[in-house]
Amino acid sequence: MTTGNTFNAILPPIKVQDVDQQTRALFGSTVQWVGTHWLQILIAVGVASLLVILFHFIRRLARTYCARRTGPSGWAGVILRAVEKTGNVFMVLAAAKIVTVANFAATPVEVAATITFLWTLVAWFQVAIWAREIILGAIEHRTAGEHYAGEAISSAMGIIRLLISFAVFAIAVIVVLDNLGVNVTGLVAGLGVGGIAIGLAAQGIFADLFAALAIIFDRPFRRGDTIAYDTTTGTVESIGLKSTRIRAATGEERIIANKQLLEKEIQNITQRDYRRIIFKLGVVQWTPVETLKRFPALLKDVVEGCEQKFVRAGFVKFGESSYDFDLEFDSEHAGFTEFFDARHAVGVAIIARMNDEGIALAYPTQTAFTAAPDGGLILPYHDAPATYPHASPAEAGAQS
Repeated sequence: MTTGNTFNAILPPIKVQDVDQQTRALFGSTVQWVGTHWLQILIAVGVASLLVILFHFIRRLARTYCARRTGPSGWAGVILRAVEKTGNVFMVLAAAKIVTVANFAATPVEVAATITFLWTLVAWFQVAIWAREIILGAIEHRTAGEHYAGEAISSAMGIIRLLISFAVFAIAVIVVLDNLGVNVTGLVAGLGVGGIAIGLAAQGIFADLFAALAIIFDRPFRRGDTIAYDTTTGTVESIGLKSTRIRAATGEERIIANKQLLEKEIQNITQRDYRRIIFKLGVVQWTPVETLKRFPALLKDVVEGCEQKFVRAGFVKFGESSYDFDLEFDSEHAGFTEFFDARHAVGVAIIARMNDEGIALAYPTQTAFTAAPDGGLILPYHDAPATYPHASPAEAGAQS
């Protein structure tokens, strides 16, 4: 039973006499065509020459732009750098293909088929060159900037160029062979199996490599940023091909694999607009109620007097030996030094203001009471004020 599926067809072997016959047929038809359409052929050659000159002019403009470029290029520079890599053979065949399609000179089938064959062969490899330059240019454009100088991209460009070149040219070869009628199913399967084997053998290296590229492209952090992950806080010193080096706040250098780092929750401290500071203040439990009511306003005055941004302050809970308040304010700078100085200034100002107001901070205390022979209490201190809020009438009478 015959089907229309030709994917499994086996090409007949190439015989020398077949090649000779086809060559003679091509030569004969070309000679006859030139003899009968020489004027149209001259016009077609002139048009093709103008097209080649135009292509050369465009490539020269791209080359001039790329030569004058001193800094990182934008997307226009990426495209023009790809245009600069256009080959002369591609230009000639492109002009010939355009002229053939326009059919200026009634091109014979044999000549048109030969031009189409050469065009298919050259065009796909030219497309592969363009794709490689655009991909590499996009990587350089994405990673351009002062924060990426000397990072993983510079050390990884060699292997990136190799991988991209292998991928795009392998695709080009497969497409060309497929267009020429070759059965590429086995070739694709072989490349797939080989790629899986290489990937399994070097999966750790490739995982860290792609993690480095993910860091560079996604930019969760850059070199010089202060980040925190797990229990570590430090400054990123370099993003390598396999690992990232972080200088911890305690001075030591910590090295972590890129893949492991991306699997963690990372806090980019440098990207914050401010740092929030929280103080927990406990005042003694005999503080007057009126003082407790105006205590948040007092804290606000202290914070704003230190030129910091007050957020909120108020009572939060009853402590074992205190009434607890929370104070929140912002240091409007991301730097750790400014945050540290603001915390110190506000803390000292609060202590000074509370001393002036006669408000005492609580500290953990325990009071032991001893029973007197008459059933009363022997107080543990020398003299208790009659206004002490927890003193019983019996205690107040004993003091009097």
